[in-house]
Amino acid sequence: MSQTNLELFTTFFVGEDLFGIEVMKVQEVTNTPTIIPVPLAPNFVRGLINLRGQIATAFGLKELFCLEQKKAQEQMSVVCRMDGNLVSLMIDSVGDVVEVDSNSGEPPPNTIPASVRQFVKNVYKMNGTLLSILDLDQLAKELSPNTEDKETTSH
Repeated sequence: MSQTNLELFTTFFVGEDLFGIEVMKVQEVTNTPTIIPVPLAPNFVRGLINLRGQIATAFGLKELFCLEQKKAQEQMSVVCRMDGNLVSLMIDSVGDVVEVDSNSGEPPPNTIPASVRQFVKNVYKMNGTLLSILDLDQLAKELSPNTEDKETTSH
């Protein structure tokens, strides 16, 4: 008999798609903050925000995932820590905190676009929909391409 390992995820929507992040990695969920643009940043970097004195970088998941822009602006922000940096992931709406059996996760299927699939570590089938769990480590690599993970030792 297999052991049931339950995991908690904060869920949210980007467009019609349901995503999740481990609850313990989420600092807070807020309304869309005031964003100060950063010149010459990649298109998925919306800018910087001030969260009660802490500076966070705001990232547009629609741009990062190359998804169609249906709404003028997202309504919410999921704030979490990646590589010691505070980041704000811009989302359309927040879902629920859900509990899933970690043994029921599957690798992301090829039907998920490659632009999204590279940032998804597992998917779970839930009530007729897919919950895609974001890989924050993979997101951090994309957001900080010049880290030591690139095997470059020149300074």
